[in-house]
Amino acid sequence: MSTSDPRGAVLRSDYGELVREIRQRGLLHPRPAFYIRLGILALGALAALVLLLFLLRDSWWALLLAPAFGVVSAQIAFLSHDAAHHQVVRSRRLTTALCLTLGNLLNGLSYGWWTAKHDAHHSHPNDLDSDPDVAVGVFVFDADQARQRRGGSVWMTRHQAALFFPLLTLEGFNLRAEGIRALLRPGIAHRWAESLLLLCHLVLYLTLVLSTLTWLQAIVFVVIHQAVLGVYLGSSFAPSHKGMPVPTAEEAADPLLRQVLCSRNIRGGPFTDLALGGLNLQIEHHLFPNMPRPNLRLAQPVVRQHCQERGIPYPETTLLASYRLALGHLHQVGLAAPGPSAPRKKATP
Repeated sequence: MSTSDPRGAVLRSDYGELVREIRQRGLLHPRPAFYIRLGILALGALAALVLLLFLLRDSWWALLLAPAFGVVSAQIAFLSHDAAHHQVVRSRRLTTALCLTLGNLLNGLSYGWWTAKHDAHHSHPNDLDSDPDVAVGVFVFDADQARQRRGGSVWMTRHQAALFFPLLTLEGFNLRAEGIRALLRPGIAHRWAESLLLLCHLVLYLTLVLSTLTWLQAIVFVVIHQAVLGVYLGSSFAPSHKGMPVPTAEEAADPLLRQVLCSRNIRGGPFTDLALGGLNLQIEHHLFPNMPRPNLRLAQPVVRQHCQERGIPYPETTLLASYRLALGHLHQVGLAAPGPSAPRKKATP
């Protein structure tokens, strides 16, 4: 399939050829040993933190564990993300059981709500009409969206770049609220099982903090834990698509172009892969969502060469530069919001 770039040149994506080469290299084969090690690491870290919380019972020093809980919660969320894409196991039944355990029970996040939202994002990345990640909300990602803002939202839109990271501290609470709202409506496959597991998570979480901390310490602990989780997740997802172009109709129709041109990779090594849950290799992940995380880096040179040979841009930058690009885009979009009304001039007597 081919389309034209903004300069008028014809881009041939040859997506089928890329898929065949990836398959021939065995990069879509499961990597169970990797996920077993990753699961043991994440769950072991969670168990160690719980034990330390009991050892530091009623001590303000226990609040130092809250940021670590946020990091571990994010790593469990990344593992759940991989499982939902069938990277861990191929069986639909085992995938559901794994995601309900990791997402609902351990993290208090609705698997069914997140899957529906995330699948729509993967199908139509950066599409203003179809991608829920760029839908109008607290933030807007397109100048036309900004021009339609009214009331108090105008001020927030004009300052959305400066407010981005502060508001991410609330994202952990927001993800839970969105999941609960979704479960209150029919439509999610395992609605009652999810609801029960979310309730179990809440009971276990509150029991843990209230049995090891005073009320005041528990409140501070929860706020820090959820704030770190929100900033961590938001900081991991934002670099991949924010500030990237909206696909044209021709690009959206091509399975390779719609994923590559709307995604951005983050340079780095194994530590970056672990810290960002593999989301730093967003191009490869979007092209092959069920590719196991450790294979994404093996696929990267194949995908990069495929794009270079066909003159297809392969967006890639550093982590800090990606934040600068994303925040710069939010700032430029925010400037399109309606400005304060100019004061009326008094009539000349």
